[in-house]
Parts: sequence; structure tokens; C-alpha cells
Amino acid sequence: MVIGPKKARSWTQLPCPHRLLCVPEHCASARFVAVAAVCLLVVVGTYYVLCSPADADGQTEQRFFDMWRRRSAVRAYGGDDLEAALRGAADANRTLILSVLNKAYAEEDGLLDLFVRSLREGEGTAQLLSHVLLVAMDRPAYHRCMSLGGIRCYRLPASRNDTQDLSSEQLYMSDGFIRMMWRRIRLLGDVLKHGYSFIFTDLDVMWLRNPFPSLNRTGEEDLLISSDKFNGRPRDYLSNELNTGFFFVVANNRTAALLARGGSAGLKEQDVLNQMKRRHVFRRLGVRARVLDTARFSGFCQDSRDARQVATVHANCCRTMRAKIADFWAILRAARRLNGTTQLRWPPHSQCAKSWI
Repeated sequence: MVIGPKKARSWTQLPCPHRLLCVPEHCASARFVAVAAVCLLVVVGTYYVLCSPADADGQTEQRFFDMWRRRSAVRAYGGDDLEAALRGAADANRTLILSVLNKAYAEEDGLLDLFVRSLREGEGTAQLLSHVLLVAMDRPAYHRCMSLGGIRCYRLPASRNDTQDLSSEQLYMSDGFIRMMWRRIRLLGDVLKHGYSFIFTDLDVMWLRNPFPSLNRTGEEDLLISSDKFNGRPRDYLSNELNTGFFFVVANNRTAALLARGGSAGLKEQDVLNQMKRRHVFRRLGVRARVLDTARFSGFCQDSRDARQVATVHANCCRTMRAKIADFWAILRAARRLNGTTQLRWPPHSQCAKSWI
């Protein structure tokens, strides 16, 4: 006896005349065709959403981003461990400050100590320390980070595809340097997939003032990025040479797609980014970018003329870590002499100039 409604037969149990695409042997080929068609529709639909330009208000792509970001993110770089680290450092708007270090950068009296010191002594920067997350690429760097106290640290899991030891100093444009830069970009892309916006800063960037007010965010830009030499036109990202040593990026589908672009052999991520802008990838993805003025976001390539305006100083156009440290000490000593009324010119970056000889 059967209690309840009689169970209906599945479509595979129906006699052949009642089924579509019916062939002998229980319609096995029909089932295969149906499954293949569904898979093809899913792949095509996903490709269309990811590769189509941004819609008028960005809502469609953002909804899709919200759906896939967490699922894809937990599969990479420690999953929930990374999420916990990001959540601990982020403010109420899911925004934080990120930097990456290895053993060489973490050595005592090196760039890490100078970076942290600039944050502790800068104008309005001490309050930002609780929102800084330092990502260590190796165990010695992680232990050194943890020893600082008051700084949040995260240990980047080893990459299964990259067995090269990157703990030593990687000279500019060496194979190790390029590998380290691309590993960093993969991490930052994963942070975006978690839904966190962030300032990324190299450790060779000194923070003299809180940079957030100087960003002058309008809510319309996806990417605010520094340049080696600013041409005076912030919207002209095509002509300005972009520098990935300092930038602010908003978490959305457009920026995640931008950072998900693969690398090119022999090119660092900064070169590839400049290459993509020239090939109009920014426009196709709908990424809205603005270039930061070197008057406020200064660097060794192009000094700000008035130190009173400067928020950050980047030791770009410099090859070795030793030269950067020497010239940064000169910068910090000069910054202490600034009393807010005197126009101060930076000391010459003599050691960095010699690093190319």
C-alpha cells in the first residue's frame, strides 16, 4: 500500500514516444546533449557579464561581483584566514591600508622600520596604524612583523606554482623582482574579491601626512594611482606614466577584472598596467581612473616643490634598498625641520642617483 500521492515517474522512465530527442538505449545521448547545452549557456553567460562594458549605473556588474567574489576568494590565499585579517584591519566602510614585505624588507633598521616610523610620527597618520595590514611573503618577515607590536600581520601562504625563494632583496627588474610583483598582484586581486577597498603602498613610501584627505575622492573613481612624472592633467591616465607603488582602489567587478589580467613574460605588473591603458583595456572594462598629483604624492622621480603639501614620498627612480634607506633618512630629517610656514625643498637624492652607476 502506498500512502500519499502516487509518485510521478521521471522523464527518463517514460516510454520513448513521450520523450523529446528520443533515441534507443534510454536516451543517453539526449541527456548528454541537454547537459552540454546547459553548461555552454552558463559559460557564455558568465563570459558576457565579465567582459561586457560597465552599464550605466554599474548595478548589474556589481550584483554579479557580490555573488561570485566570496566564493572565488575563499579558494585562494588561506581562505577564511585572509578574510579574518582583512576584517580586523578594515574600517566601517571596508577600507584598509595594505603593504607587502619579505625578509629583506623586514630587516632591522631597514625599510619596514622607516615605514612604520613615518606612520607613527606623521601628521594625522598614527590613527591609521590600526587599519594597516602588512602581508609577509615568508616566515622571517612574518615573525619580524609580529615583533613590532601594534601592527596587524598576515602570512601569505606559499604559492604552489612558484617555488623560488623570494626572501632576499630582489633588484629592480630581476626575475625574482618580477615574480614577487605578480604574486603581489594576485593577492590584491583576491582582496578585491573579498569586497575590500584599500590603499596599497610599497614599504619604500614614507607617510608624512594622512593621505586620505588629499585623495579628494568623489565616489565616481575606481582607481586613484600615483605616477612617476605628473603632467598636470589628473584625468589623462593615458599620457601619465602610472606607478603601482601607491594607489587607492575601490572593490567592484571592474577593478577585480583589471587585476585579474595575466602577466606578460619579462614585464613587471606596472609595465603591464601601462600597456593595458594604451590598449584601452581600462575603457573596455569601464574602469574610471584618476592620476594623483606629485605635488601631494611626491617621489624621487619628481619632487614636490612645496613640502607643506606632501602626504607621501615614494623612493621611485632608485635601484637598491641601501640607497633608498640613506636618502629616506635625509627626507625624514628635513621633514622634522618643517614648521608649517617655511617652504622647504627636499635634499638631493644622491645615493639613489648613484645606485644606477
